[in-house]
Amino acid sequence: MAFDYLGCIIPVGIFGLIFLASFIKIVMEYQKGILFTLGKYSKMLNPGLNFVIPIIQSAVIVDTRITTIDIPKQEVMTRDNVPVSVNAVIYMKVIDPEKAVLKIQNYIYAVSQYGQTALRDVIGNKELDFVLTERDKIADEIKLLVDRETDDWGIDITALKVQDIELPADMKRIMARQAEAEREKRANIIKSTGEVIAADNLAKAAKTLTSSPGSMHLRTLEVLSDISSDASNKIIFAVPIELMKAIEGFAETFEKPKKKL
Repeated sequence: MAFDYLGCIIPVGIFGLIFLASFIKIVMEYQKGILFTLGKYSKMLNPGLNFVIPIIQSAVIVDTRITTIDIPKQEVMTRDNVPVSVNAVIYMKVIDPEKAVLKIQNYIYAVSQYGQTALRDVIGNKELDFVLTERDKIADEIKLLVDRETDDWGIDITALKVQDIELPADMKRIMARQAEAEREKRANIIKSTGEVIAADNLAKAAKTLTSSPGSMHLRTLEVLSDISSDASNKIIFAVPIELMKAIEGFAETFEKPKKKL
């Protein structure tokens, strides 16, 4: 029985390729590798082709791109005892892979948990009006707390954004009524200011008309012209002012003799 060399070489070659491939570790451009030899830190693996001795050495790959971490919705009691539900998002980047691997077990989970704690602490010390109007300031304050804590982990917090702030239904109704009352107050102020200005202008116009001879006649003719353009069944009699004054003079003349009697 002839020995089957081909049947023996193929499995051995495949095994040899697999064995050689186990020595190779490829690190992508956006990654960093941490090499451990017999459990001890040896060196940093840069992007490209790296050789790792199986069993004796092992490598941990760290993504150095910006990572997005979602902070789930948290129910927080504000300083003025109003419950609000708030969620946020953290943008972080590993700047020191050695610290991120050696000093913290799961840096993504740790950043998420610390972000939740900082979110509750910051909003819990603010009143509702400040939380609703100064969202950017709150985000900056939370980012400062998280970034300060994660510096020792080799992590940089590039940004933090507060996404949604949800109020209870009864609080929404109260705020809607408050906003409506504020709008009514402004409307009344504007209306009263307009009335004051209009009354002042009318007083000035009346003073001008009475001090200028013939102005009242021109004004009367203007009013008659405006009324005549209206298509209605009204009949208007325009009585000259001089006639009215003459009638008043006759009335005073007849009243004087009666007073003497």
